[in-house]
Amino acid sequence: MQETRQERISDNITGYFMNNRFPALFVSHGAPTVIIDDCPARDFYKDFGKKIGKPKGIISVTAHWTTRIPAISMHPQPSMIYDFGGFPDELYAITYPAPGDPALAKQVEFLLKENGIESEKDMSRGYDHGTWVPLKLMYPDADIPIVQLSVQPHQGAEHHLAMGKALQLLRDEGVLIVASGSATHNLRDFFGRNLNAEPLAYALDFADWLKDAVVNNHTDDLLDYVNKGPHALRNHPTPEHFLPLFVALGAGDEEEGRVIHDSFTYGAISMAAFAWQ
Repeated sequence: MQETRQERISDNITGYFMNNRFPALFVSHGAPTVIIDDCPARDFYKDFGKKIGKPKGIISVTAHWTTRIPAISMHPQPSMIYDFGGFPDELYAITYPAPGDPALAKQVEFLLKENGIESEKDMSRGYDHGTWVPLKLMYPDADIPIVQLSVQPHQGAEHHLAMGKALQLLRDEGVLIVASGSATHNLRDFFGRNLNAEPLAYALDFADWLKDAVVNNHTDDLLDYVNKGPHALRNHPTPEHFLPLFVALGAGDEEEGRVIHDSFTYGAISMAAFAWQ
């Protein structure tokens, strides 16, 4: 069922990315094992980088970096962060030696400041798995410079929408914005389930609501997802994995989005991904 649904989506996005402006993306990075699991999400990522082409730089807005104010990674050659435990040994041997980009990081800092958003530099941050899992699959050559941007769970959806709006102009300069989180993220229901388990009803309800809201440009509903989304707090007991979506939405100028992937892992984790062109 998952493969059929994804094949239909793939047919619908043929030709969608045929201009010089890179899209703003929200991707569900899932468990770190997505990079080695035989699943539709892994296949999607491996194909999608080829589909949209090679940007000159990437901004990764990662749910696995939370700070008081937006933090911007400045290191020219970031290290690896294995921010998980109890997973197969082979994950801890994976590397992704993509360079950082201090010049692009300074552009991000400038644009945020111009839009009234205070930020801070981080000179040592490495790549967490919210960054390296999807990007190693999308761009395995690791030759595209990456700047990471943190999220601020205490500041909410409107703040992250404003962050995305501030970064819109970079999309016209060959920069790909990848907001990496999770469409659903209840880890209590994730553990102990099979990779191919049937989606749990409450997670499926929220994922379907989310896809409808993105495609039909229901920005107000998305911003009020805690009240408007079915079982919102069960799907997102904490907000950090949902907030990157608003950065992508803002960078997409709150236009109608497109579903570019739709599958589940472990019954509780929707791997839905969206693009704003």
